[in-house]
Amino acid sequence: MQRTTAEGRGPVRYGPPAPQPGLPVLSELISVLGAAAGRSSPQPPGGGASLREAACRYWGRRGLATSPEHVAAGPGAPALLLALLGAHGGDVMLPRPCPAWWTPQVRLLGRRAYHVPTPAECGGVPDPYALLETVRRVRAEGGDPRVLLLSVADDPTATVPPPELLREACEAAHSTGLFVVSDESWRDTVHRPHDDLVLSPAEMLPERAAVLVDLSGALLPAGWPAAVVRFPDTPDGARLRAHTLDVLTATGAMVAGPVAGAAAHALDEPDAVAARARAAARLHGLVAAAAHREIRAAGALARPPQAGRHLYADLGPLRSGLARNGVGDAMELEDWLGVRLGAPTPGGQRFADELGALRVRLSTGPLLGATPEERLAALTARDPLELPHVRSALDLLGSVLAGLA
Repeated sequence: MQRTTAEGRGPVRYGPPAPQPGLPVLSELISVLGAAAGRSSPQPPGGGASLREAACRYWGRRGLATSPEHVAAGPGAPALLLALLGAHGGDVMLPRPCPAWWTPQVRLLGRRAYHVPTPAECGGVPDPYALLETVRRVRAEGGDPRVLLLSVADDPTATVPPPELLREACEAAHSTGLFVVSDESWRDTVHRPHDDLVLSPAEMLPERAAVLVDLSGALLPAGWPAAVVRFPDTPDGARLRAHTLDVLTATGAMVAGPVAGAAAHALDEPDAVAARARAAARLHGLVAAAAHREIRAAGALARPPQAGRHLYADLGPLRSGLARNGVGDAMELEDWLGVRLGAPTPGGQRFADELGALRVRLSTGPLLGATPEERLAALTARDPLELPHVRSALDLLGSVLAGLA
């Protein structure tokens, strides 16, 4: 993430990237990409047959039967979501906080984004009752909300909504006529998949929900952009897919041929790819849990991380200590903490949170080590928390926060 000058903080180009794994690219994926590098034919808009068929198999293993004609692919989730929202129309309801790139997408299309608070126990989905009231109020004031964008494994909060809460949010969306877009890019990064059940709105609202998956969440490096979206098997779903393909075509948003080959291979989850995803999720889960303990020991707050490569800390209880250091809002906290930890620490204002709330997203990737060798050692260690470089990074986090008490 680029740090910004005071007058340049707002532009989208300075937004924080998604937390990266910090791990070497799997050699098997490098071989697949290299073997496809000689292909000169571009992928068709929405992805070729092999990529879409692999996506169908991916969703089939997760209980969502899918046909290729109900799938589209694009060069990363932002391009694909922009096309989908552009094709659907209407204003968009979002949870607060939400991923840094969601709100700019809506505004870029000239639509209005309305943020709804999340419940106390998790992020990613709006509080169902707050959603009902907000939709009622927005429509009474002349707004046109038609889409609810949510996440079943969340950035920035690193939480997974309980099934009953997700169901209530989907029921609220259905009762208000909202179409649900579920960003499930992080579902394969759940730290304890046997303990935290991840459900999809497409299971609850099969005719009124689309599913978006960015493969950089768990399967591909961020530098190989590819994402897939699953549309409902309905006439309206077919029309929405067709209009989405129109936008992808008009903007030239196609997956690069070699990347499409690697994406199809990754979506089939061969042993090496699946093993890497599980190992990475375990590693980041262990480190995130240790970072969570450091945060709580210092008197700050954070929901226990359940997924992803990050956690979301509320340093509000340390406000007086931060004030002594000239920190009064999330923007100042981002700069102050980032300098002391030597890593990007985007403040809550980037995730549509309140500027005055002292919240910050901490990534676990920088805690794994400074070199590829150190990060790979963390991946293969029986207990990565015993490695000196991991322990040192966690101790630094703890000491910086303890100094604010």
